[in-house]
Amino acid sequence: MATYKKTGAKVKKSQHSIEEKSTTAEVFNTLDETASKSEQWILNNRKVIFTVLSAAIVVILGYLAYQNYVQEPREKEAADELAFPKVYFEDAMNSSVATDSLFTLALEGAEGKYGFVDVAANYSNTKAGNLASYYAGISYLRLKKYQEAVEYLEKFSSDDELLGPIAKGAIGDAFADIDQMEDAMDFYFQAANLKNNNFSTPLFLFKAGNIAMDLESYSKALNAFNKIKSDYPTSEEAKNIDIYINKALYASKN
Repeated sequence: MATYKKTGAKVKKSQHSIEEKSTTAEVFNTLDETASKSEQWILNNRKVIFTVLSAAIVVILGYLAYQNYVQEPREKEAADELAFPKVYFEDAMNSSVATDSLFTLALEGAEGKYGFVDVAANYSNTKAGNLASYYAGISYLRLKKYQEAVEYLEKFSSDDELLGPIAKGAIGDAFADIDQMEDAMDFYFQAANLKNNNFSTPLFLFKAGNIAMDLESYSKALNAFNKIKSDYPTSEEAKNIDIYINKALYASKN
């Protein structure tokens, strides 16, 4: 009896081994067939494949050449052009006398040199050209030319922690100065939400909250003031924020 079981087991094991070998052979045959079909497809379409690869290589090489021989020199040229009007701009920001004339020089240029307007127009696809739009917007804002200020500030884009929010907030300032309070509040909230930091966020939340109070949007004002208190307790705006919270609470109940 024991011998029979051993023999039967051996037979089954042998059959199983044969099946495994058969399955393995089928898998390899399938792989061979697939490889053959792939090779045949490549042979049949080699011209198309070669054309596509060649085009991709041309695009990559063209992009690298453009970056090295066109864009980088252009970036340097734009940065050099931006340096001149920045001197007038910084003088105007640090001076209390004749600032209008300094901002005008910064915008329009002098001595055959570009101002912010020209740099922004002629180097729009460069970092310096983008910055020129920011400086032009702030300069126009200081000159109380609000339409131009908004136009240039909206052209500017930045991932910088402060410049991006300040540009949005400056648009809010422009709208506030011409009494378009809904627009001003909207841009202040955009500025507050653009980056999360202890300077620009509470500053523009505070501005948005105060305009919301003027517009009798007390819930928006209360949310803004409460956020300053809870999230930015060490900010300048948080020092007397309880007064503003209580004002908003009182106004909302009357």
